[in-house]
Amino acid sequence: METVPGIDDIRAAHDRIRDRIHRTPVITCGTIDGLCGYRIFLKCENLQGVGAFKLRGATNAILSLSDEQAVSGVCTHSSGNHAQALARAARDRGIPAWIVMPTNSPRVKRLAVEGYGATIISCEPTLAARESTAAAVMEEHGATFVHPYNDPAVIAGQGTTAVELHEQVDDLDAVIAPIGGGGLMSGTCIAMRSLSPSTRLIGVEPLGADDAARSLSQGVLVPQESPNTICDGLRTSLGDLTWSILRDHLEAIITVEDQSVIEAMRLLWERAKIVVEPSGATPLAAVMSPDCPLPKGSRIGLVLTGGNVDLDQLPWS
Repeated sequence: METVPGIDDIRAAHDRIRDRIHRTPVITCGTIDGLCGYRIFLKCENLQGVGAFKLRGATNAILSLSDEQAVSGVCTHSSGNHAQALARAARDRGIPAWIVMPTNSPRVKRLAVEGYGATIISCEPTLAARESTAAAVMEEHGATFVHPYNDPAVIAGQGTTAVELHEQVDDLDAVIAPIGGGGLMSGTCIAMRSLSPSTRLIGVEPLGADDAARSLSQGVLVPQESPNTICDGLRTSLGDLTWSILRDHLEAIITVEDQSVIEAMRLLWERAKIVVEPSGATPLAAVMSPDCPLPKGSRIGLVLTGGNVDLDQLPWS
């Protein structure tokens, strides 16, 4: 297993990438506060470059490569947001990128990857197919694999989101972020445990892709099998590195139904006036759930992870 990054790694990542990412805003919405009974602070990674927090980790990973590694390019497998992020980071460094994408990846995300100049290789929508296809690409081109989440440099990059949130909002009682592969939540745990040890750390998953919740409940890593959720960015399994971090730091993981995610997504569009994809709406669905363990009135940071939506396939159309 890779070495767990620390707060110094996250700070170094922030220094490395800050000129290539947006310092995304934190916004509030009185209507949403009133509906859920909390003081909510929305960290808008939907406004990040490529429309998702993934640019942070991918950029840190790309900039951490030696010149010798970089010349042969990079490869990854991703349903979309990491794919776009790695494609853009590779383009900005002037190196090739091969992106393995499952056939059910949203069209808008595939088009974005192509727009950044990366080569897409399609595969069946299973983890085994992703990994075997990526291995073949690496064998052929000698590219360096950049894992979507189970990579110390990626985790450190994602942790810069929490560093900014801590600087932007004082005295947060809790931070809630979605869990797919666990890179963002892992980086958030490491950062917040150092910067604000009393802040409660809670993850959220769709009920149809709840491997992290089951893992935390059982105390062992449970693989994701046949995920079924509108949240395309959260269908992946945890890695051994991300699992070890979440196991040691997370208080709880809330699971939410897809219908609750759709309602939260629409609420963010209508009331906060921001475009958020289903995966990014899960934290709001979590605080509106009766399963949320936080006392009313708590100051809660929610990470809105992405805003890449196919406008021809809106869930309420």
